[in-house]
Amino acid sequence: MNVADAVVGTVGSGFVAVNGVRIGYTSTGSGGEALVLVHGSWGSRHNWDPVVPGLAERFRVVAYDRRGHSESERPPGQGSFTEDVTDLAALIEQLDLAPAWVVGNSAGAVITLQLAAARPDLLRGIVIHEPPMWSLLRQGSPEAAAVAEVENGSLAEVLRRIESGDYAGAAELFVEEVAFGPGSWIRLPEGMRRMMVHNAPTFLDEGRDQEAAGVGEAALARFGGPVLITSGDQSPPPFAPVLDRLAELLPHAMRRTYVGAGHIPHVTHPEQYVAELVGFTRTGARS
Repeated sequence: MNVADAVVGTVGSGFVAVNGVRIGYTSTGSGGEALVLVHGSWGSRHNWDPVVPGLAERFRVVAYDRRGHSESERPPGQGSFTEDVTDLAALIEQLDLAPAWVVGNSAGAVITLQLAAARPDLLRGIVIHEPPMWSLLRQGSPEAAAVAEVENGSLAEVLRRIESGDYAGAAELFVEEVAFGPGSWIRLPEGMRRMMVHNAPTFLDEGRDQEAAGVGEAALARFGGPVLITSGDQSPPPFAPVLDRLAELLPHAMRRTYVGAGHIPHVTHPEQYVAELVGFTRTGARS
């Protein structure tokens, strides 16, 4: 096993070398089934801290920093979600986690779905929350028009600020005008704001990645494992038709909605999130 400085046990942190990149991860719990948490854009494995203790009562929980984020290496040159998918596959293999439950939020959900299409053999099942897979939107729909307006407006300015080196300005604009709404930046914990500023250059890679918002639909439709698709009733409207299309594609998909939650229910509603996930995995394991 090609592991550097790895500590595997009830609680441990370490690094693993995958695809030439040093990836930081934490392993918590000693359950018989492995569960891997994949964070979204701008984030880190610590985004999952509110739910790890509850999940670790049942699973061996592995949370990691995607390449270019926080403690993981940021190699030079244009990055891609394809690299993220191969990283996740290698992490599962090298830490001997397969078949694993994989849980992804936002961009992490895109990576999870792309892994399900490419390497279903590594997976016991998947849980996805609001992947921004805008390629699944019907062309000419109001939702597609709303996404295009954001991409050509606020999001384009976020990317321009990152290119200019204004990481703090880019992170604040993303939070205020793209992700959470006016006044949200100052309400975020200081540590989270620092994390987002540090990880801003990798979001530029994501913005330039032409494959970031898509998935092989035929391959995804062949995924035979259990799938939980979740949403928040306070989330932006364009996510709903994306999730509807994914529910059509995936043959064993279930839907859940977090009432009063938005794009990060594992942060805002951790107890409900843990209960839903544990209940789903118990049902999925028996099916």
